Amino acid sequence: MRASAVLPAGTWDAAAEIDRVLIDFDRRHRRRMLLRTEQGREVLLDLPQAVRLRDGDGLAVDGSVVRVCAQPEPLLEIHAHDADELVRIAWHLGNRHLPVQLLGDRVRIRADHVIREMVEGLGGHVDAIEAPFDPEPGAYAGGHHHHHDHDE
Repeated sequence: MRASAVLPAGTWDAAAEIDRVLIDFDRRHRRRMLLRTEQGREVLLDLPQAVRLRDGDGLAVDGSVVRVCAQPEPLLEIHAHDADELVRIAWHLGNRHLPVQLLGDRVRIRADHVIREMVEGLGGHVDAIEAPFDPEPGAYAGGHHHHHDHDE
């Protein structure tokens, strides 16, 4: 099977799903790679340019869809006493250019004992978990465009 298009999460019909691929964060930014589905089938991802695959995206394969699932991995889930404290912690994480998944009242980062100590030193609370990691793509990653109409 060959996938030459990515269907963003929420834009494709779940009834078209024929299989799933489980991929960790590091391997979800690709142009071309061979994937093995949960049912053991091979899918060649063959795109014109590299894209960041997100949890729930679909790979278009011969009129059907193979769902992309973020593979669980060791993470740190961070929460704080209030929103201001969490924003301050998030700023420090961003200042270190770490991939961060924003979840409203908490954030997730990859497990790292040095960063854990920093967060706790800033007053944050940290829980080690294993979960899918789907961080923010970043301001310059493309894919999300905002248009301002300046006509008067």
